[in-house]
Amino acid sequence: MPGESVSRRCYRQCSAWRAMTDQSRAVQTEPPNKESVAAAKLVRGLNQAQLEAVISEASPLRILAGAGSGKTRVLTHRIAHRSAIGTLDPNRVLAVTFTRKAAGELRERLGRLGISGGINAGTFHSIAYAQLRQRWEERGIRPPELLERKVGFVARLMSAKDRNTPLDVVAEIEWAAARRITPETYEAAAALARRRPPLALGTVAGIYERFMAEKLRKRLVDFDDLLRLAARDLAADPVYAAARHWRFRHLFVDEFQDVNPLQYELLAAWLGPESDLCAVGDPNQAIYAWNGADARYLTDFEKYFPKSSTVTLEDNYRSTPQVLTVANAVLDAGHSVPIKLRSHRPDGLIPVVRDYPDALAEAQATARSARDHHAPGTAWSNQCVLVRTNAQAALMSEAFTSARIPHRVRGGGDLLEQPEIRQAINGFRRASTLQVALGDLEDEIRRLAPDLVSEASSTVPVAPASPATLPVGDLAEERAANMAELVRLGREYSVLDPTGGIPGFLGWLTSALRGEDRSGGDAVEIVTFHAAKGLEWSVVHVAGLEEGFVPIHHAKESPDDLDEERRLLYVALTRARDELICSWAKTRTFGSRTANRQPSPWLSIIANTVGATPPEVPRKDGAGRARAARANLKKPATDLPDSDADLFEALRAWRKAQAKEADVAAFVIFSDATLRAVAEARPRSRSELLALHGIGAVKAQRFGDDLLRVVAEHK
Repeated sequence: MPGESVSRRCYRQCSAWRAMTDQSRAVQTEPPNKESVAAAKLVRGLNQAQLEAVISEASPLRILAGAGSGKTRVLTHRIAHRSAIGTLDPNRVLAVTFTRKAAGELRERLGRLGISGGINAGTFHSIAYAQLRQRWEERGIRPPELLERKVGFVARLMSAKDRNTPLDVVAEIEWAAARRITPETYEAAAALARRRPPLALGTVAGIYERFMAEKLRKRLVDFDDLLRLAARDLAADPVYAAARHWRFRHLFVDEFQDVNPLQYELLAAWLGPESDLCAVGDPNQAIYAWNGADARYLTDFEKYFPKSSTVTLEDNYRSTPQVLTVANAVLDAGHSVPIKLRSHRPDGLIPVVRDYPDALAEAQATARSARDHHAPGTAWSNQCVLVRTNAQAALMSEAFTSARIPHRVRGGGDLLEQPEIRQAINGFRRASTLQVALGDLEDEIRRLAPDLVSEASSTVPVAPASPATLPVGDLAEERAANMAELVRLGREYSVLDPTGGIPGFLGWLTSALRGEDRSGGDAVEIVTFHAAKGLEWSVVHVAGLEEGFVPIHHAKESPDDLDEERRLLYVALTRARDELICSWAKTRTFGSRTANRQPSPWLSIIANTVGATPPEVPRKDGAGRARAARANLKKPATDLPDSDADLFEALRAWRKAQAKEADVAAFVIFSDATLRAVAEARPRSRSELLALHGIGAVKAQRFGDDLLRVVAEHK
């Protein structure tokens, strides 16, 4: 109509579409039947909690879904079931995920459930961008250019002396944008949040301000702008907002624990008075607070969404009871455990804890272990190695290459792909000798992170993951750790080939760190803890469980940071379906310095949980090895003297009662090997108990009096 506003026309068009949709439904010969065959099929095989989550009529609805509890199954079946009974129109669904892969998987699963086409699924950014492009087109606005890579853009806004740290500044800008912090308020907010960029907070604030101004001048928008502008449009135009609220009435949000304030602002703008919301998340896997995420949107859901309901999924179908018991024990030592998972798998192998004299020995042993676990007919991809840092991933990759085991580094952990390493390699090419280049690198490491090369430092501060998935504010330390690993590799090459020079080193470096499989074929994956979230493997090797890595050194400054580190380890442990091998190194080399290491404090929890390591089980098929491990736990001590055998059986009876009361597997209390040691030694005091293999301070404190009582009763 002439003179009609774009917003009014959009509303009129949506109203017309709604009228046609309603009319189409009205002429259906048979209304949807709530007890239809299709609906019945969609709830078949669900456990009680899953069924409740699928059929619940509540809105807003929060689904607390633990690892391996069937979260995606519940989410897709809820959409399909509501469609089958007529309480949801698939064309009006907006499903928000955190990765394009997750959105694709959601659509694929819904297709298999009979929902083909119509489902709008994507990330916050992709949905916001589509909304904005449609809006710009309707209003005749030339779309601004999308700034996809910020590092070079930001570097040009920095002074010459600071230009080697643009990655750190970009990370700070993105953190601030996620928290809805402006350049004017950045300095105070960053100080309150204990941010530690390599530049002064005031300097970062100035660069942030110039960044925002330069984007505006050049008509550029970045990914954070997409969310901000999409929310702004909806807030500024109630008619446009009403039309969109009708268009997308049913909102489903996955990984709700990872939502940040900017994303929440947009989500709130997407929700209308008649919208229904289903949010799915796991507070035990909240590991992105450093990047601006705020798990309180999930944990305090009732505060943000009054009159909401909650369904909790605690039945785990991924991991064996042995793996899950270890993971739960680590989590239990924290401040809050909203979900306590229960395994629905048969018993499996007891997790193993190993220590090695140095990091190289650990990497080589991990490669050997991976080969040992590669039984005929099984895929290499059934296994992974989880590490905390890029530098650890590089050492593992080198060991796997030497062992000729196909592998690939996943999730940004490939050392050669890190910006500072690429820059250093270019510097190598300009240097006169390899030793000069290594010396320059060590000088740069000292500037970036002096503690990294301090001989007095017993633990070396490095940050986790990669620049793409890295706790913001610690990029300088991560970069220094990566370059220290490059120095170590350079010195290793110098020993192997003293006359090789720079060309020889660069060629050797590529061959040493490049896995045999670079094309996505069958290979062991080497993955950082953060990048492993959402994935699973049959056999998981968790390496480098040391102070300074797990938890990361700076986490001790805050109980909240420490709890997030604990949850990160929990995420790593719960990636294992069948077998879990944990390890640490007593010394580790950083550049040219070797530091003594201490085990992670949480490693003692793991060790105390599994008790004494059981004897090696002969290598068989996976099921045969699991049966052998269980048989080892149940094997009677027939070779003990009668009096000791009686005591041993009494101790087993006591253990059985304890396990039943605690609702855990018997081996979690004590292994047979430990009970046998008690029966043979007949300890009379707490100190004598502590001298026995398999009894640590925690278990002596918890069970010591009972053990001594049982021993005293069988004199």
